[in-house]
Amino acid sequence: MKILVFGAGVLGCNLARNFFRAGKDVMLLARGAWGESIRKNGLRIKDKFSPRMSVSRIPVVTELKAEDKYDVIFVVLRYTQLDAILDALRMNPTKNIVFVGNDVHASALSASLPEKNVMFAFASSAGHREREYVASVDLKKITIGQIAGAPSNETLIGQIFDGTKYKVAYEPNMEDYLLCHAAFVLPVAFACYKVDGDLKKLKGNTAYLNRLIDANIEGCRAIKNAGHEILPRDDAEFEGAAYRKTCLHFFKLMSATSLGKICASDHAMNATDEMSALNRNLKAFFDEHGAKYPVWQELEQETAKYLK
Repeated sequence: MKILVFGAGVLGCNLARNFFRAGKDVMLLARGAWGESIRKNGLRIKDKFSPRMSVSRIPVVTELKAEDKYDVIFVVLRYTQLDAILDALRMNPTKNIVFVGNDVHASALSASLPEKNVMFAFASSAGHREREYVASVDLKKITIGQIAGAPSNETLIGQIFDGTKYKVAYEPNMEDYLLCHAAFVLPVAFACYKVDGDLKKLKGNTAYLNRLIDANIEGCRAIKNAGHEILPRDDAEFEGAAYRKTCLHFFKLMSATSLGKICASDHAMNATDEMSALNRNLKAFFDEHGAKYPVWQELEQETAKYLK
């Protein structure tokens, strides 16, 4: 199976490395000085919990040509970068396209590529890029599938990830999964912006951390009331005490350890355009369905210098 990973940020680099280590025929689309560094020195990734730097000699390309055919293309770009590459995808004969990362318009994106088999995924991987390597935490977990009502890709997904170390969760309703994820990740981004990226400033501020949970619950309630499913299913009781306890534990860990930086603020501080667009579009969804979200709006107002 011939695979292209289109995008060489943290998520794309981890995905390409994991396929490469599994013996897959994978190529990485990377441009500029970073692409040249990978070509010359290999893809270098420093895992937070490993003392070693991994080096993978992954083939690098700089563009997606109309004549290049792959069995699957993983598009691993920011939400705000997707529109710019749609024409290249349309002109390419590859049928199977997987968009990896944040998205609140999955149905519209799928409809914009009617000749393709469009899937969506979210990988449990985070970190930041240094000049010549990626610093990362990669849990090797990925949730992947298509939008509700589209033909199942479960067998194909099994073939793509066969032999890798990924724990794969097949999700046949990725649109709702990504909506729910955005409702969680945006309050976290608000927290990052409130403290200019230094989440340790929130250590012990339980009242503020509970406001993040309140905002997340407002988002989940809006999504549910609009007729969408709360995903993952473990979060279905999002208004209950157990959900709040789990979230509060996570936020306390995030604000007290270096995991907050590598798992949240690294991306939030370097992707204010993406977070701004996600926030605008998710609020438009809330408004379209008549939702009320006062805590969300209060938190948002505290981050005005970052969100546009």
